[in-house]
Amino acid sequence: MSSLTVPAPPLSIGPLPLSVPVVLAPMAGITNTAFRRLCREYGAGLYVSEMITSRALVERTPVSMRLIRHHESETTRSIQLYSVDPVTAGEAARFLVGEGLADHIDMNFGCPVPKVTRKGGGAALPWKLTHFRRIVEETVKAAGDIPVTVKMRKGIDADHLTYLEAAKAAEGAGVSAVALHARTAADFYSGTADWDAIGTLKETITSIPVLGNGDIWSADDALRMVEQSGCDGIVVGRGCLGRPWLFGDLAAAFRGEKRKATPTLGEVGDALRRHAELLVEFFDGDEQRGCRDIRKHVAWYFKGYPVGGELRARMARTESLQHLDDMLGELDRDAPYPGEAAEGQRGRAGTPKKPALPDRWLESRELSEASRAEVSAAELHNSGG
Repeated sequence: MSSLTVPAPPLSIGPLPLSVPVVLAPMAGITNTAFRRLCREYGAGLYVSEMITSRALVERTPVSMRLIRHHESETTRSIQLYSVDPVTAGEAARFLVGEGLADHIDMNFGCPVPKVTRKGGGAALPWKLTHFRRIVEETVKAAGDIPVTVKMRKGIDADHLTYLEAAKAAEGAGVSAVALHARTAADFYSGTADWDAIGTLKETITSIPVLGNGDIWSADDALRMVEQSGCDGIVVGRGCLGRPWLFGDLAAAFRGEKRKATPTLGEVGDALRRHAELLVEFFDGDEQRGCRDIRKHVAWYFKGYPVGGELRARMARTESLQHLDDMLGELDRDAPYPGEAAEGQRGRAGTPKKPALPDRWLESRELSEASRAEVSAAELHNSGG
């Protein structure tokens, strides 16, 4: 275990106090209100929505309007915006604030997915520092008293790092915190996160909290990141896939308690069933749609547990809650927690790859007029990744 055994210092995101310095990272197709509610039932922290594009929000697309919905139990409503345009970003923030739909806005400048970076968005955008600053400034101004935070990566690749300059620009623009996924866009999710970069960022940014993200698979990992980097809090993404109880472990660890969830197979099945039930509710009672959505979570929940391949395959084709219940009834509910087999990395790490970028993107840190028109026209109209 980590040597950090005293409770972590309190963390506030602007006027919002967090009982523990833990944030659920936005994940496309994952962190809808169903998953956020499930994680809240196990632990504490700030739970952020999946990515919502500012253009889609301004246009009030049905998907975006569903994604910004929060259950009444979600007392801190946190929404992540994606934008490549200052005007649209400001309009989206004004809508959220004017309609009383958010208590916190996070901005996505860390997505490494090719369909995002090839349009100049996500992890590619901070390279155009002035344009990045304008987007952040417009969002902060439009948000008023609602705190705005920024999530970013180290940069495009090892030769084009942006995080220190971008973080200083965001700090100057008035954001309430910056979070760093300690990989470049080229790294994607491969290799090992560079926690030393989080430490460098913490030494550079002194007036607002710095949060660290990357390779937090357990509460002990979170404590080690804080010790190594000095960051003010942690952001957990793939580590909680199929493990909503990780938030209970994190809350206990940051309170100085030595406690770790070791769920039996039956308890894991119960969590999966609860998740499916919440998804059906999220999709307005559409049981078939909710059950289709839970399918991708099956392998994550049962990682390391004695569940045969044939049963896993059938669960990954579940069509109704009753169908799921019937299959869950086949589990050996008393099977104990399998230890290390259930731990570690979750989700695909992938391999390093050359980022997809707009034509001649790296030739200048400034956005040319031609590039400005191209980028503004390319803002995604769809939300959720």
